[in-house]
Amino acid sequence: MSETSGELFAELVEIMARLRGEGGCPWDREQTHESIKPYLTEETYEVLEAIDDQDPQKLCEELGDLMLQVVFHARMADEAGAFNIAHVLATINDKLKRRHPHVFGDVIAETAQEVLFNWEQIKQAERRRQTGQASLLDGVPRELPALLRAHRLQEKASRVGFDWTEAQEVLRKVEEELAELRTAMQSQAADRMEAEMGDLLFALVNLSRFIAVNPEEALRKTIARFIARFRFIEEALARSGRSLREASLQEMDALWADAKAQGL
Repeated sequence: MSETSGELFAELVEIMARLRGEGGCPWDREQTHESIKPYLTEETYEVLEAIDDQDPQKLCEELGDLMLQVVFHARMADEAGAFNIAHVLATINDKLKRRHPHVFGDVIAETAQEVLFNWEQIKQAERRRQTGQASLLDGVPRELPALLRAHRLQEKASRVGFDWTEAQEVLRKVEEELAELRTAMQSQAADRMEAEMGDLLFALVNLSRFIAVNPEEALRKTIARFIARFRFIEEALARSGRSLREASLQEMDALWADAKAQGL
């Protein structure tokens, strides 16, 4: 590959400009920030899937698709006179330098924890200048999946010492929340059961932090295993000319155990 990364990026920007311009692609020309928003989410999860699959070629392709979404949004903003891709790049470059004063300035931060603490302090100060007020918890998007959002909120709170001291304390909290859910189930009060289920899930996310497990990743991988094992059951029954409805729960449980034994 003879072209530099800068030249290739410039070509991508030009391709998008042509697609959106006169005589370009009818579909691309009619899109808006809102209409392509779902694709941004979809491409992000396809990147995660490529990482899970440990497939470098797929990851390379999916990162390109994700980059296209950034260029697409920047082009539409350029057309509206709001900003362009150069502004996007300048903004992130400035932000990285500003939030790494231990690299680009004279601040000393010798541990990752010190770096994260400084990052949050700088981020809060920036937000306070922009809005006049700032919470430590600002900046965690509402649109994040609930488990991931809970994890990020807890991480932010922990950076200023608002946290448990050890995993066993969190485990006792999980057990406490589970007991409260059992009590709520006995009452059959829908609102109370919902609240206690939420508390239990939040406590489990806390526990995941203390044992260094990302809850969103853990659940995604469990879902993948469930799908693989369920398909194993479907295929095994199909080979015997039977459907799921024709099999007993005991038979399906036995096939599930077989799938698990085979590493699925």
